[in-house]
Formats: sequence, C-alpha cells, structure tokens
Amino acid sequence: MDAPRVEGPHASASDIPSLDRLLNSAPFEPLLARHGRTQVVSALRAHLDGLRSAALGGTLEGTATNADSIARAVNDALVDRARPSLRAVFNLTGTVLHTNLGRAILPDEAVTAVVEALRAPINLEFDLESGRRGDRDAHVEDLLCELTGAQAATVINNNAAAVLLMLNTLAMRRDVLVSRGELIEIGGSFRIPDIMRGAGARLVEVGTTNRTHAADYRDAIGPRSALLMKVHTSNYAISGFTKSVSVAELAELARAHGLPVAVDLGSGTLVDLTHWNLPKEPTVRETIAAGADRSKEFRPSSTRAKAASANV
Repeated sequence: MDAPRVEGPHASASDIPSLDRLLNSAPFEPLLARHGRTQVVSALRAHLDGLRSAALGGTLEGTATNADSIARAVNDALVDRARPSLRAVFNLTGTVLHTNLGRAILPDEAVTAVVEALRAPINLEFDLESGRRGDRDAHVEDLLCELTGAQAATVINNNAAAVLLMLNTLAMRRDVLVSRGELIEIGGSFRIPDIMRGAGARLVEVGTTNRTHAADYRDAIGPRSALLMKVHTSNYAISGFTKSVSVAELAELARAHGLPVAVDLGSGTLVDLTHWNLPKEPTVRETIAAGADRSKEFRPSSTRAKAASANV
C-alpha cells in the first residue's frame, strides 16, 4: 500500500538544508547561545533524519524545510529535553504517604538545612577535631540509635540495598533461613530470593506458605547456617489458617544456636502510627527490643562491617 500523501506542495530530500548551513543561519543563533552547540547539533540531526524520512515517503511539506520552521522544531525538542523529569504533582490518589509520589514531604526547616548544606563545602567526611578523614554516618548515627535503641546504625539509599549489604556481609556463601510465607515481591521487582542470590547467600525456605513454626527453623539449622531472617509482609496479608514466628521467638531460637536474627522491616517505621488513628506498623525500636539482633552469643568477625538488622 502506498504511503498517504499530504495535500499541498511537497519537498524532496534535496530541499532539506545541510546541518552546517542551518547552524550558521540567523534562526539558530539564539538556540546555540541558550542550549550550547552539542545539544543543538544532537537535536538538529534527529530532526533532519525525520525530515528525510518524510521526504522519502512523499509526505514532507515544503514549509517544513525552511530554517525558521526547523529552528522552531529543534527549540521545542530542546525545551522538552531540558524539562526536569521530577515535577510537582497533585496527590489525588487517596494515599497520604504514597511511595510513588515521594512519600512524606520535608518540613521547611529540613529543606532549609539541605539547601544550606548544598551551597558550601561541609565536613561530610572530615573530623573537625582531629583534622583527619571522618565518617559520614557520624552525623546521623547517634540520632538513629536514640530513635531506635540500636547499638549502631548506618544509612543506605533504600531498603533493597540494605538487605543486600546485610546478607553479603553476614551470610555470603552460607545459608539464610526464611519462612516460605515471607518470600515477598514488592514494587520495583524487589524479590527476596533474587536479592539473596545477588548477595551470594543461599536461601533455605522453612515452613509452608500459610503456616511456619519455630520448629521449622530449628530443624533447618545446620553447620552452614549464617542467620535467621524475618521479612515484614507489609503489602499483603495471608488470612485464615495461618501461623508465623514472632521476632522474639526467632531471637530466642537464634541465641540458643549462636546465630543472629535479621529483620527486613521494609518502611522502617520510627513512630507508632496508632497515635494518629493509622494502622499499626511495627517500629524499628520494637523490633530491636524483641531481639533483632541483640544476641550476646553472636559475635561477628571483626573483619566484617557492621550491618543493620532492621533495615530503614
């Protein structure tokens, strides 16, 4: 079937001006000044390719080949390309703290502090007292420990990264016991089995999808066991004939075998949301108090980095 033709005078590929000619024309002077030669050349080449395709198909309008028309089209493409991908939106979803919309907005004080920190050099990794290199975690570790009751804390970009680092640090080439009912997949293709494989740990499933007992963990513990792991199923629920093992039960079992307990809390809630009539979510402080991981019998190798067992 022949390509549809547009009514009116048409142009051929030979009518399209050259790239150099266009770059040296008056309509392109403001574009070069505003966007720079590299960006203009890239957008212009793409637009000229489109014009040639239209010409070969017999659909190229004659007016589309003049410098003014081409400059306008290239300018529109450059403006669209320069538009930030992050934009302010209205949250009309009905979910107050929406993961896909950035969750909670920052208070003005926090925004001001971030802006001030970005405007000048700061002691991010510099110890002002000793004059030597410092640790960036030092700026927040004491605050996180106060909020959570943890003995140490570190900050990772996201929960998946925290789980990956924790498993790679404490369980590389060893076994990690997880209830089959907690092998979650959440948005962004975060899947516990995949994260565990990427960290170099071996997944050992215990129990069944709907019921897991402490004895299931006990029976699966072996000489290659590195830790017991519990995953908070925050985005779904299994109801009916169910049974799961609490953090406290798991910690007691782990202490008896000299193993640590790691808990993937997902959101890492720091405050009790029921104070605002919101659904109950386990907090980091509650999880650590229940035994993740406060086992005195567990002594990680001094060559291993400290890893947060409750991932925030």
